[in-house]
Amino acid sequence: MSTPSSRIASAPLADEVRTRLVHRGLQLNYATIGYNLLEAVASIVAGLLAGSVALVGFGVDSAIEVTSAVAAQWRLRADLDAARRERVEEITLRVIGWSFMALAAYVLYDSGTTLWLHDRPERSVAGIVILSLSVVVMPLLARAKRRVARGLASRALEADANQTSLCAYLSVIALAGVALNAIVGWWWADPVAALAMVPIIAREGLEGIRGEECDNCH
Repeated sequence: MSTPSSRIASAPLADEVRTRLVHRGLQLNYATIGYNLLEAVASIVAGLLAGSVALVGFGVDSAIEVTSAVAAQWRLRADLDAARRERVEEITLRVIGWSFMALAAYVLYDSGTTLWLHDRPERSVAGIVILSLSVVVMPLLARAKRRVARGLASRALEADANQTSLCAYLSVIALAGVALNAIVGWWWADPVAALAMVPIIAREGLEGIRGEECDNCH
């Protein structure tokens, strides 16, 4: 059975190929940052207006995804400097890992509080639209970013791609909670959907902090 390190190991790349992959990765991260900034603002505003934990949690996840993408930008810009590459790789992997843990803590606290207080969210059509769009956009970005990460044999960049994949998973979970509340009035589905995100997020975070890659998160 292959280890995380062997699974992403590759033969030395020609400078031209590596430069092309770095350029592609930077473009994808600019797209991720731009989309997630818009997604974060729209989700948090819609969530606050509706009192939706799942929407606010998804918006916070989008903001954390920006942090992850910025860290990945730093890693990509250091890639062509072999002396810096490994050091930046390890730091970036841990930054992304802690960003996962911060998100897990936020969602756990906010969802638990909502369930305890029986805080009923309002219906949010805007939230459903935002989440539906993310279900389409985020998997496409994640797939393209993972190709770059594996081409460069970077655990940190693959962790960032996993963060983008997780954003897609969270959009599906949050969409289910928001839609159930809107259609059948199950107010508890919203915070329960948010809580369902926590184990996935925390596992990714622990893997990143330990400097490992999650084998089963793809």
